[in-house]
This record gives sequence, structure tokens and C-alpha cells, in this order.
Amino acid sequence: MKALILVGGFGTRLRPLTLSVPKPLVDFANKPMILHQIEALKAIGVNEVVLAINYQPEVMLNFLKEFEAKLGIKITCSQETEPLGTAGPLALARDKLIDDSGEPFFVLNSDVISEYPLKEMIEFHKTHGGAATIMVTKVDEPSKYGVVVMEETTGQVERFVEKPKLFVGNKINAGIYLLNPSVLDRIELRPTSIEKEVFPKIAAEKKLYAMVLPGFWMDIGQPKDYISGLTLYLDSLRKKSPSRLASGPHFVGNVIVHETATIGEGCLVGPDVAIGPGCVVESGVRLSRCTVMRGVRIKKHTCISNSIIGWHSTVGQWARVENMTILGEDVHVCDEVYSNGGCSFAPQGDQVKHSKPEIVM
Repeated sequence: MKALILVGGFGTRLRPLTLSVPKPLVDFANKPMILHQIEALKAIGVNEVVLAINYQPEVMLNFLKEFEAKLGIKITCSQETEPLGTAGPLALARDKLIDDSGEPFFVLNSDVISEYPLKEMIEFHKTHGGAATIMVTKVDEPSKYGVVVMEETTGQVERFVEKPKLFVGNKINAGIYLLNPSVLDRIELRPTSIEKEVFPKIAAEKKLYAMVLPGFWMDIGQPKDYISGLTLYLDSLRKKSPSRLASGPHFVGNVIVHETATIGEGCLVGPDVAIGPGCVVESGVRLSRCTVMRGVRIKKHTCISNSIIGWHSTVGQWARVENMTILGEDVHVCDEVYSNGGCSFAPQGDQVKHSKPEIVM
């Protein structure tokens, strides 16, 4: 089987992190976002992944080469010269996706994190016999989204309703699809939307089916949702692989710590924290609802919450970093600074000295 991952463009919503690497290579729970998807695809028998990309393809491929060998999966790029939306990239990658097997192929949005029930999706797809299967997830406020109206017993999709004012359902597109090769015949090589132009036509022919996603789901393409997604991911780990979570007097709730990280005396870490490789957390530090990426040093008695600390950054002692503060790569926050919701990107090791919300570029 094959799969196409819609990587997209510049990742502006996750800046300043995406000023250092393409968005799919930003760490999530101590591994690049896209690696979560590639590992899930490999686990159910996918042997080739095509990345639909229009930004820094060489960076992506160079980084993923080691994982290509480690996982035993072929990873290639289909590069857009102009943005092609969510359907155009499938037409562009047609020759890479179609072979003599006639097998369906997966399409995933690279921002989506979930438990990836791909094996169950294959079984459902084979059972209903339609042309396409989309994964849907339940939401509390469907009026914010495009709602998928479906027949509950069979999963057959009836129609799509964009941001309904009256309740028509609570299931939305989860950005994971399984498509027969024949679907490619419906897509032209031009900027086009699979959700608005392709799927409604397949649904009108009663050949589109939806499977309700079990477990958690989150689009982690912006900081607030990234942190929420980490909470859901760690909660899922607690249920499925609790041994991967940290335990001991320093930890409260769900925390994942790389084996090469060190944590000092008197710290309180958690809930919902990821600490990456080579990190040093000095004594008396308080961490909650945050990601601390590779090579970060957090000095004594600092408090960090609801924030993302980028690679190789340093946070000074007695500092307070909170309220969706995003530090890019190699940012240095001085002692006793209060950062409330600012973004910092300092490639030459510049320092953040001011205790106020600001953007440092």
C-alpha cells in the first residue's frame, strides 16, 4: 500500500518554530510530527509514503533518510511549483500513487494527531465497497466547522454542511482518507479542494463513506491546539503504554521525558509535559502543559506553563514563561524575566530581556 501526506507550505501559524525547520519536522512528544504518521502507516503495511510539499523538500528528505532506512519504508517527494490546495497534489502525484495492484491509498493531513486506527479503516473500506472512506471525529461545537451528514448505521455520507446555523450533526472531517485509485480520475491538475469539490460529487453518487474516529483527534497546526493535542496524546499513552510515561516524586499527571534529559532536585513537572533529549532542568523548576525541545536548559526556580520552548534555548533562573509563549531555536531568556504570550526567534543567540508580551525577530 501507499500513502500521500499533505505537507503544505510555510507553517506560518507555528512560527517561530517553522523558521528553523518545515512544520512537519517540528517536534511533538519528542519526535517530528510527521514521524507519528509514518510509523502508524508502516505498522499497517504501507511501504511507500509520498510527501506533497511546496516548501523546503530537500530539508524534509535529508532529515527523513535515516528513518527511511530504520523503518524500512520508501519516502519520496511530490513538489508543487504553486499551491494546489488539498486535491491538486493528488493529481500531481498520480504516477507515484497508482500501480498494478489496484490497492486503495491513504491521504493524511500532516497537522493531524490521533491514534490512527488505519487497520480498522481498511477493513471498513473493504466492507462498504464504495470509492472513498473519510475519517470523521465528533466535536462539541459543530457550528465552527464543515459538518459531515451521514447515515449512522452504514456510514454512507449524504452531504456536507459548512458552518451550520441549525444542528445537522456533530461530525467533522478528520483529515484522514482511504481512496480507490479511480478517485484520481475525478481530480484535475489545478488548485482545487478535495473537501469542497471532490467529496461532495462522490457523496452524490452514494460512493463516499465515513468512519467515526475512535479515541482522540487534534489538528496541531497552531500553538494552542499543539498544547491541547499534547494533553490528549499523553492521556492516550497513559491508557495504552503507561510504561512510556515518567514516574516518581518529581512528576504529577502525564509526563514524557527523554532518557538523556536530566531533572534536578525539588522540581515539580506536569501535568502534560514533554521534555526532549539532552535537556537540563535545574533544581526547583516548575513545568506544566508545555513542551521543552532538544538541548534546552532551564535554570533554577523557573516556572513554565502553557508554552513551547524551542531547540537549544535557555531560560534563566527565577524566570516565568507562560500564556502560550513560543521560543524559537536558540533563544536565551534572561534571569527574572516574565514572558506572557510573546514569540521569540533569535538565531544568533540574542537575549530576551524585557518582561512584557512582544515578538522578537
